[in-house]
Amino acid sequence: MKKIFANIILLIILFNLQIHSQSFNQEELIKIKSYSSLDKSVIGSELLIAVEVNIAENWHINSDSPKDEFLVPTSIFISGVDNIELIKIAYPPAKEYKFNFSENPVLVWEGNFFIPIKIKFSDKQILGKHSLIINMEYQACNNVSCLAPNVVSDTLEIEFVTKQTPINQINQDIFQKLNTSQLITNAGSNEDSLQNKLEKSGILLSLIFVFLGGLALNLTPCVYPLIPITIGYFGGQSEGKTSKLFMMGLLFVLGMAVTYSLIGVITSLTGAVFGALLQNPFVIIVIVGILVALSLSMFGVYEFKLPDSIVARASATKTGYYGSFFMGLTMGIIAAPCIGPFVLGLVTYVAAKGDPLFGFLMFFILSLGLGFPYLFLAVFSGKIKSLPRAGLWMEAVKHIFGIILLGMAIYFALNLIPKPYSDFILPIYGIISAFYLLFFDKAANSVKGFKIFKIAFSIIVLIISVYSLIPSEKKSIDWIKYSDSELVKASEKKGVIIDFYADWCIPCKELDAMTFSDEKVIELSKDFLNLKADMTKSLSPEVEQLRNKYNIVGVPTVLILDSKLNEIHRITGFVNAEEFSKFLKDERLK
Repeated sequence: MKKIFANIILLIILFNLQIHSQSFNQEELIKIKSYSSLDKSVIGSELLIAVEVNIAENWHINSDSPKDEFLVPTSIFISGVDNIELIKIAYPPAKEYKFNFSENPVLVWEGNFFIPIKIKFSDKQILGKHSLIINMEYQACNNVSCLAPNVVSDTLEIEFVTKQTPINQINQDIFQKLNTSQLITNAGSNEDSLQNKLEKSGILLSLIFVFLGGLALNLTPCVYPLIPITIGYFGGQSEGKTSKLFMMGLLFVLGMAVTYSLIGVITSLTGAVFGALLQNPFVIIVIVGILVALSLSMFGVYEFKLPDSIVARASATKTGYYGSFFMGLTMGIIAAPCIGPFVLGLVTYVAAKGDPLFGFLMFFILSLGLGFPYLFLAVFSGKIKSLPRAGLWMEAVKHIFGIILLGMAIYFALNLIPKPYSDFILPIYGIISAFYLLFFDKAANSVKGFKIFKIAFSIIVLIISVYSLIPSEKKSIDWIKYSDSELVKASEKKGVIIDFYADWCIPCKELDAMTFSDEKVIELSKDFLNLKADMTKSLSPEVEQLRNKYNIVGVPTVLILDSKLNEIHRITGFVNAEEFSKFLKDERLK
């Protein structure tokens, strides 16, 4: 018994010696170094900090959520300066690791990595230099044992200055490589509020909220073209059979949902700009081909002088279930650029989660909300054929929708046609279509009411098309092509406006036509450095660098920065001239 007792005492002594030895050497195991994004900070402003963590080889530290209640999670806290608000810490993704002494895998960090942090100073700070102490509490483990929890610190010198003092960005080689999208927490921004709501809600409430958000997307201006296309496609089909109409509408919605959710998940996981699928020439050609085929079916091209096998396929495409599903797939791609703050917020949220299944589910439910009204449109528009005297005017209605479908095909094909030729093609098509309806399409001219409608419709199309061809001086903000060298001029201005746009982005064109052309906006913009950043080729290295630097997840995105290049506002989606003017008048830009 004495021998056993002595051995136990010896083991306890050796264990304590090992713990003390390991604790003594922890300074060599874990090191941190802090970097500031600015050389000075204005009282009451925000600041980005990057904490570089170096972990010795064969060692790990627990992540901020190690998945084991007995392990101490890593946490960061700041001391040395009072009245500091720690807004957000963007902890990096953790690695799943199975230690020899643990039953289940845990989440750890290893090697060298950065932790971005966003802090805010109060307006009570004292001017001058101060020592900001960054503390990281951690627990280190290797494959044999875990050390006792420890704290490692680093001191960052901060100088508080007034708004009139010039401030410069520093350490940009570090911050440009970091994913700081999780740190974007502008007050009142849609992205932030969306993520907060989803984080605080259970999965069921989150799905209901996302579904309602999808319904709201139908109020965006660039979704409107889908309504006449849907009515035109289903308008003359199914002989008024409600069951068949409902199934076709359901397949149309599912097709849209599949495409939209896949685009959203791929975008969030690969980092491409949301909606950029439309920059791919092959995708554009496929869309154009489908729209042309559908428009020709509206004119009855598939009904004569074709082999039986082709007629059968064309008929299936025109009226069958497969045609409805593929039509939905096409419309899903067309709807992709019609994004707003809600979708951009969801993209950011899914990307932060990094779970493909979760991402698909969220975007699938969003897409069901987006497509839900079209289920009723399919049933209602198909019922038009059962109205009295349908045979006299329904063919003429189909011709009009055929023209609309062909116009949509031309619109998407414009991305493949160089300027200035692309500016004239759609107006010329409108003139030709108007003359065709007025003088060559005799269908349903015997129906007086419809004939009046057709003439009025044709004249409106003709006037708009001719007006579009008349040269005019386009008023707009005096834009400069974005480059890093241009940003040097920011200190000479009140601030900077950066418009991130793409050629395939419909809301971008709406901003140009209705917001940036407004006299008041143009006048206010003269106090700013106005830069346009082209995100059309979203997979190019230049666009990838821009996307990472400014955390762009979709277009249009407009950033308003102060003269020190601090972000004041992030605007996603279309805003009218009055709203945009308010952003430019922000007190923080004075």
